[in-house]
Amino acid sequence: MQRDDSEQLSAILDEEKDNVEPNRPLLGNEKKMADSESQVPRRMKEQDANRTRTIAYLGMYFMMNLSLTFYNKLVLGSFAFPWILTAIHTGTSALGCSVLLLLGHFQLSRLSLREHFVLITFSLLFTLNIAMSNVSLEMVSIPFHQVMRATTPVFCILIYRVLYARSYTPAIYASIVPVIAGVGLATFGDYHFTALGFTLTLSGVVLAAVKTVVTNRLMTGRLKLPAYEVLLRMGPLAALQSLLSSVLTGEFAGFLTYVRQGQLDGGRFMAVAGNGMLAFALNVASFQTNKLAGALSMTICANLKQCLTIVLGAAFWNIRMNAVNGAGIVLALLGGLWYSSIEVRGKTPR
Repeated sequence: MQRDDSEQLSAILDEEKDNVEPNRPLLGNEKKMADSESQVPRRMKEQDANRTRTIAYLGMYFMMNLSLTFYNKLVLGSFAFPWILTAIHTGTSALGCSVLLLLGHFQLSRLSLREHFVLITFSLLFTLNIAMSNVSLEMVSIPFHQVMRATTPVFCILIYRVLYARSYTPAIYASIVPVIAGVGLATFGDYHFTALGFTLTLSGVVLAAVKTVVTNRLMTGRLKLPAYEVLLRMGPLAALQSLLSSVLTGEFAGFLTYVRQGQLDGGRFMAVAGNGMLAFALNVASFQTNKLAGALSMTICANLKQCLTIVLGAAFWNIRMNAVNGAGIVLALLGGLWYSSIEVRGKTPR
């Protein structure tokens, strides 16, 4: 939790008072107190600038995430190779970051063998999260899958509490309830699942929470890597793993047939390339937003995106909605606004 400005000023003044030397001139002490007071407005300005930047990135991430969801749906309609598309997303992100590195936008950190291993493990986690979601989706209904994924914030909180001893205010816990409940109502439908499907779906939810927290720790923990560097180092590994998954599932063989038949024409190629570039922009925005807003905020934002996807799906693809679905969307959005207001006031730990 951040203390308010008066508490910060009081702490600064108390520290200065404790460090006063007996023979030190009073004038020097008063000058230091005046300097401390002058630092408070500057800190307030920095906090306001950080809040503004965080809100801007959240908005950018939200809109790009929503756009890519529908773009993916359009592309996969004529390019039905999800693993290859994932490889394109991660590969394009690595390529884009390589260009930024050459242009001097960031510099690579010197990493130890152990830190390289951490990034390799992270890339495996990234790919495994996608695989678990895809596999479990075949064993459960889509509404059940969406409801389970909506509980990701709960597991995110549990990870922070157990591993990092982080606490949250009662208001944070309360604001998350309508978000999760709202998604449940918004996706209310035919719930069915097998025992294995339930286990895999739950495992996918836990993996999603772990991935979000680990992403945040890579950029804010001991390593403090820039978002560009994480993408540059992780992207090629995730792309290779996705291609391997494509080969193992038989998808790659279908893709080769697709190319030989001439179905990958210029228009489709440009559509896939544009999809990859948008994925690169989204990945940069996603990692930077995670660094600024925190892992929990990212999971809340993902739930709200899920609700708006339903609304836009109803508008563009004639997806049927009833009163219960509509009430759930409103409830989730209100919960998201409540949570956002708490975050903007700075009442949650980062």
